[in-house]
Amino acid sequence: MEQEIISDIESKMKLSITHLIDALSKIRTGRANPNLVSNINVEYYGTKTPLQQLATINIPDPKLIVIQPFDKTTIEEIEKSIQNEDIGLNPSVDGDIIRIPIPPLSEERRKELTKVASKESEDAKISIRSHRRAGIDSVSDSSSDTTKRIESEIQKLTDIYIAKIDDILTNKQDELLEV
Repeated sequence: MEQEIISDIESKMKLSITHLIDALSKIRTGRANPNLVSNINVEYYGTKTPLQQLATINIPDPKLIVIQPFDKTTIEEIEKSIQNEDIGLNPSVDGDIIRIPIPPLSEERRKELTKVASKESEDAKISIRSHRRAGIDSVSDSSSDTTKRIESEIQKLTDIYIAKIDDILTNKQDELLEV
């Protein structure tokens, strides 16, 4: 039973880390990243469909995203969806492909984005701590030795995952502030 509780808490903490990584990957740095556009929903035959299901997304150089739709009739709709997403990208159609140059970020914008990244990491830490609290609450009715042992294990996991969040945030901030 102890291991079940601990592994359940750990899997929830891993999900929090995965969510953080996903959220941070959508924050635009000065470099091209397919995650900036891969989940943009495009109107395709009356259905909102993620761009990654409609096209290949390539990064030929660090400042350019190239989108090659499988169905050439979707080019205009893809371009419109990217513009409507309001993420500061300006797509241009070049025959059968869409090119998206990545503009450099201003120093002010970089600092704003580091604040956004910090907020995302703080949300992840709050999530980790709430998982810790839920785990500790679930064993509070056990014997005191068992409770203390499980609380200790859960606290170790919490410390490990909080440290991972700090490392992820530091890497993202370094990436954002890099000129």
